[in-house]
Amino acid sequence: MRTSILALTSAAFLGCAGPASTVRVATYNVALNRNAQGALVAELEAGSSAATAIAAVVRAVDADVILLQEVDRDPDGRAPELLRDRYLEPSPGRAPYAFLFAGASNTGEPSGQDLDGNGEIGGPGDAYGYGAHPGQYGMALLSRFPILEADIRTFRRLPWQAMPGNRMPEGFFDADAAAAMRLSSKSHWDVPVQLPDGRVLHILASHPTPPVFDGPEDRNGRRNHDEIRFWADYLSPERSDWIVDDRGRRGGLEAGALFAVLGDLNCDPHDGDGLDAPIGLLLAHPRIDGSIVPVSDGGADASAGQGGVNASHRGPPEADTSDFDDARGPGNLRLDYVLPARGLEVLGAAVLWPLPGSPLAEAASASDHRLVYVDIR
Repeated sequence: MRTSILALTSAAFLGCAGPASTVRVATYNVALNRNAQGALVAELEAGSSAATAIAAVVRAVDADVILLQEVDRDPDGRAPELLRDRYLEPSPGRAPYAFLFAGASNTGEPSGQDLDGNGEIGGPGDAYGYGAHPGQYGMALLSRFPILEADIRTFRRLPWQAMPGNRMPEGFFDADAAAAMRLSSKSHWDVPVQLPDGRVLHILASHPTPPVFDGPEDRNGRRNHDEIRFWADYLSPERSDWIVDDRGRRGGLEAGALFAVLGDLNCDPHDGDGLDAPIGLLLAHPRIDGSIVPVSDGGADASAGQGGVNASHRGPPEADTSDFDDARGPGNLRLDYVLPARGLEVLGAAVLWPLPGSPLAEAASASDHRLVYVDIR
């Protein structure tokens, strides 16, 4: 259901940060992935029109904490820093993003196994997560508030087989490939952020694989399902004992902790190709307030104007966050989420998808996703 409290359109918040007593949390797939290692760094150093457009959107929303997806991570971590330091200057009177976390990603990291089943070893499909080079499609978390680095938990190396009742395709992987498969196509992060009132907000960040680009075994659809299910287990003490982070610590998030689940989860509640709509595991989770549905005027307008497969969609078009092929599919979908914990007071939420001709309409089209944000007290 759509949120009944301040389900504000993106136009309502352009250029206006929340009151001092609120924290704005956002996620944005910025589509700054490039097919060669170092290409994004070179582009950002030379001057990137794509990054300039992305930065205009980020500055307009002025989030306090924002997760960026599809920012290539080079070995030296230069790309996320360049994006922040040269493009994401704060609005006048606003604090900079002094804290940044951009951990390693499974994308493009060679596995040494034939994971895509094509009979050969090597290439993007045989990496732990699909990618042409290590770090392609990476993530970066930017925050105005301190990131408690010593307490960060990452789950990049967690084997897919470790998940009880996992949905790995039977008979597709040989024994060595099955053992090598990692659950995360990029990574799963629990990044604690120290809020101004002294409390800690856990940013639960991930970018599951799209549930397409495979064969009848549906290995990507099955992996997408389990990557999303990970958070449902992580937030359930009775189901989290199988989870072990990259430092060897076992278990999920402690009861009572404040959190928000962020990311391009590549799953629509009603439409698209997801296997059994796993996003429902989070929207209905007892620790998550799944009633908060950010919306925009632009999403509804795009769906009506573009037509095609959008006409057959069951979900509300104003909740869409991505703009894909409308003739062959999948059309526009709700894929990007900021899911707050129950107990956090939500003051507003929106998708920044401006109407054509509005300020930032052209800049917002620099990515095939739209920025999503939630304001919490």
